[in-house]
Amino acid sequence: MADKQYRVIQWMTGDVGQVGVRHFADNPIYDLVGVLVHSKDKVGRDAGEIAGVASIGVTATDDIDAMVALEADCVFYTPIIMDVDTVCRLLRSGKNVVTTAGFFHPSPDFREPADLIRAACDEGGASFHGGGIHPGYAGDILPLTLARVMNRIDTIHVYEVVDVLKDAPLDHIDWMGFGKDKGKFLSEPTILGLGLPFFAQSMHMIADGLGVTIDEVTAAEVGVATAVDDIAHDEGTIPAGTVAAQRHEWTAWVGGKPLIVFHAVYLTAAPDRLDPPWDWGETRYEIVIEGDPPTELTLKGVRQPDGTMAHPGYDWTAMGAINAIPDVCEAPPGWLNHLDLGLVRPRGLVRP
Repeated sequence: MADKQYRVIQWMTGDVGQVGVRHFADNPIYDLVGVLVHSKDKVGRDAGEIAGVASIGVTATDDIDAMVALEADCVFYTPIIMDVDTVCRLLRSGKNVVTTAGFFHPSPDFREPADLIRAACDEGGASFHGGGIHPGYAGDILPLTLARVMNRIDTIHVYEVVDVLKDAPLDHIDWMGFGKDKGKFLSEPTILGLGLPFFAQSMHMIADGLGVTIDEVTAAEVGVATAVDDIAHDEGTIPAGTVAAQRHEWTAWVGGKPLIVFHAVYLTAAPDRLDPPWDWGETRYEIVIEGDPPTELTLKGVRQPDGTMAHPGYDWTAMGAINAIPDVCEAPPGWLNHLDLGLVRPRGLVRP
């Protein structure tokens, strides 16, 4: 497998998809044979130019039928929302699909699409795999990796802490509810809250890996901190008194006890500019296992000599899936989660 080259199609070229284009251009085990785009202004352009690098000789298209008909080993599918019908078309055409969008583990919330995807895999003799950073890595692979060194597990905590103004796209500000009246924010569905079924996949994967069954997943009341003063950013201002930080907590219960707790904390200011003055530290993923022995692991960017810190969220999201492509292509047909693939063997990362 080490010397084999895989023909790949990049499906969409947003932030994650552009990481894919750049990696496929650099990594000799991949041959990028097609790039599908959504925006009309990208059609006809070189994919390298779209991804911010030199031309690579692959012209972007919005012709879905042409991409489905194109001969390839794998499609790296990176829209924000998955179109199950399109994914099934790709699988039925005999192409493996590796995705960062939507489905990672066939949990109870996704029985119907899981059945459709499995049937398409069988028909096309292809495999499907979902990966990413969270869900897809920090909230499932890392806890299960730590579990290997445990004697007893009582509760697993997964923390996602994001300093939004430093480490997330600013177009997230409005649709995540920052700058909203607190009462209005708490009375309406939240973006993170609506994402619970997707995060719950990781919980079910952990439970399956530990040989237990989740009874239910519950959501705690959303926590909010408001802005002490106006918080300016490049896209506008979060007015004083409006939502400037939010905390979500979801718990998976097994046998009447909390086995897995996911914490999502998104902030836009330092503690002295928040009411109450939340101090959650810098952007990171943190896994804490209560049990014997108590164990903790932190995943974050590396601080540079100039004091800045890299927060490679899009790179982690893309590469967490891309590095599984060789193993997915070599695996038997079907929906392959992390438990099915086992320890993934990345290829082409060590290069001149």
